[in-house]
Amino acid sequence: MSQSKKALIIGVGSGLSLSLARLFYKEGMSISLAARNIDKLQNVKKELKANVFKCDASSSNDVENLFSKLDDINEEPNLVIYNPSARVRGPIDELDIENTRHALNITSFGAFLVAQQSVKRMKKRGFGSIFFTGASASIKGFPNSSVFAMGKFALRGLAQSLARELHPQNIHVGHFIIDGGIVSESRPYLVDDDKLCPNEIAERYLEFYNQKRNAWSWEIEIRPWIEKF
Repeated sequence: MSQSKKALIIGVGSGLSLSLARLFYKEGMSISLAARNIDKLQNVKKELKANVFKCDASSSNDVENLFSKLDDINEEPNLVIYNPSARVRGPIDELDIENTRHALNITSFGAFLVAQQSVKRMKKRGFGSIFFTGASASIKGFPNSSVFAMGKFALRGLAQSLARELHPQNIHVGHFIIDGGIVSESRPYLVDDDKLCPNEIAERYLEFYNQKRNAWSWEIEIRPWIEKF
């Protein structure tokens, strides 16, 4: 896109988030990163000349402050990527209620907060893109994973609803179902390409971002070649 090129990635850790930041920086975007723990982002801050903000996405005050700070430095993003999620595993009769509430706030309610602040600005600008990172649990509920399924199902519902609401207003909404494990130092390949490569996932986000609006998608599933449907 030839218009404003500013990206905000929320929930930045290692793996996919860093791959996304590096790829969109390579594409000429200025990068802003938000996370609860920003100490781990100092190296990437220097590497990408990124703006780094401390933010708990489940807090409405934190999210409002984040976007206000971006306004102040003229870094209102035209691309926002929401990555945070939280898991609470176990049988439903043993789950801690407050831990469950906290996980849902991070996985889905935080996405609502970020989308609301993003849309207020994108409507004024007349364009934008908001992408949400889903998981296998977005479409499949697994045993002892009810909390994660609730959060990811809600996230998918939010994305689908916003796509129908916002596409006619020139705001592109995308939901990415990451259906498989992502390779990392602690989770290496066991056979060739048996896990998702974060750099390759990032390429799919870029392709999605570059879609022409006369053929916009709202959702894509991404899985390695041996992942079961």
